[in-house]
Amino acid sequence: MSLSRRALLKAGAAGALVGGVCAPFVARAQSAEFSYKYANNLPVTHPMNVRANEMAEAIKQQTNGRVEIKIFPSSQLGGDTDMLSQLRSGGVEFFTLSPLILSTLVPNASVSGIGFAFPDYDTVWKAMDGELGTYVRGQIAKSGIVAMDKIWDNGFRQITTSTKPIATAEDLKGLKIRVPVSPLWTSMFKAFESSPASINFAEVYTALQTKVVDAQENPLAIIATAKLYEVQKYCSLTNHMWDGFWFLANRRAWEALPADLRTIVAKNINEAGVKERGDVAQLNANLRKELTDKGLTFNEPKVDSFRDKLRSAGFYAEWKGKYGDEAWTILEKYAGKL
Repeated sequence: MSLSRRALLKAGAAGALVGGVCAPFVARAQSAEFSYKYANNLPVTHPMNVRANEMAEAIKQQTNGRVEIKIFPSSQLGGDTDMLSQLRSGGVEFFTLSPLILSTLVPNASVSGIGFAFPDYDTVWKAMDGELGTYVRGQIAKSGIVAMDKIWDNGFRQITTSTKPIATAEDLKGLKIRVPVSPLWTSMFKAFESSPASINFAEVYTALQTKVVDAQENPLAIIATAKLYEVQKYCSLTNHMWDGFWFLANRRAWEALPADLRTIVAKNINEAGVKERGDVAQLNANLRKELTDKGLTFNEPKVDSFRDKLRSAGFYAEWKGKYGDEAWTILEKYAGKL
């Protein structure tokens, strides 16, 4: 099933209006046996929340009201690091998080985000639905968190700036750029000789508006839904990293569900994730023109200088050492020699 961008935005907006701008969407059930909270950092109009609303309703119906999912979008319950702590403690039962930020707890989770590893989506899904995804979920399980089988899509990341377009790796030298709170991001932009600042997503717009940083990097869908085009001038289509969202569950809460309910919940979460992948791809196909109309100037840099810079700076060799031979071998099975 695919949705037009207009339908996605209408659905997201309708969800916001029905529940109130700051209220969570609730899959309502009479005296739900299990009432769980799902938190994320994305706006209600993003495909993740549109599909999550559908997912919550389906779970309510298929469990005959025994499982209720309350959705808290837009970092309502805190920044990414706060919500990860809440997930671990049981303050929230479900949370979607980038594997690169998850690496603050599960170091090898970020292996899928290595700079310029994946050339296209076909490669991404072969890896993440295949051996690489299985490996990462195994690493996550060691931390006491359960990851669902299908990773959701965030997209290939692009660099936006308020100062100048990025055409070659040299243009990144000295650039004050916001990066998520993750060692891999900081390491990569330090290899480019930038000045990366680790800032939670909830604070990005303000940091750009007040010139704490001059640049940021995110997929087009987030640049659009978070309205970052209002505080940036240029968008360089670097496709420098692919990023997704693991749908994570608190292990105690997950295992508290009877097996039959776990099956229903997992099935609907994974199906929603696959649909969200298609939504993001469709959204990205149209966003360049829409963002151009909103004032962003696009350019398409060649990736050779960026890869060469990372190699010469020892970035790939450093991270191969950190991840270990097993993880790196699985990554290169899909990405090719880095």
